[in-house]
Amino acid sequence: MWFTKGAKMNPQSQSSETGQERVSVETTVRAPAAMAWAAWTSPEHIKKWNAASDDWHCPEARIDLRPGGTFSYRMEAKDGSFGFDYAGKIDRVDNELGIWLTLDDGRKVSIEFTAADGAVRVLETFDLEASSPIELQRQGWQAILDRFAVYAEELVEASDARATKLNAEEKR
Repeated sequence: MWFTKGAKMNPQSQSSETGQERVSVETTVRAPAAMAWAAWTSPEHIKKWNAASDDWHCPEARIDLRPGGTFSYRMEAKDGSFGFDYAGKIDRVDNELGIWLTLDDGRKVSIEFTAADGAVRVLETFDLEASSPIELQRQGWQAILDRFAVYAEELVEASDARATKLNAEEKR
């Protein structure tokens, strides 16, 4: 069963080639594909949405968006009590369609973008880590994905507002 927003088990990929159980989360973003892609792949944007809650942030992000490239996003509690690096290598990139990653701990992640009717469905599938409960992982990844959707839609609104202002100025 597929949902527009929300976490779910992905029945087509219960385990990866590493034998680990996989979970998928997804959202639909009301944004042009190019804008959603830029928000997902540009460090300046990643730092603005990549956190599971308001008490966390992503103070550093770097990505070399090509097969064989690396990425590293620093995830930290804003009070400094805990932090970690979400990092690894990029296995495959299909511009505006998807990114396939291998995390430093060997787990696999895929992020797939499907554009239709002025929106983009983002499906993120990841190998579970052994140390955390499944539902906690699902909720955390979904929360980050939901923040991405809100951020990308805010970019669209800001872009639309700039275009409206420019059009009004041109008519003067």
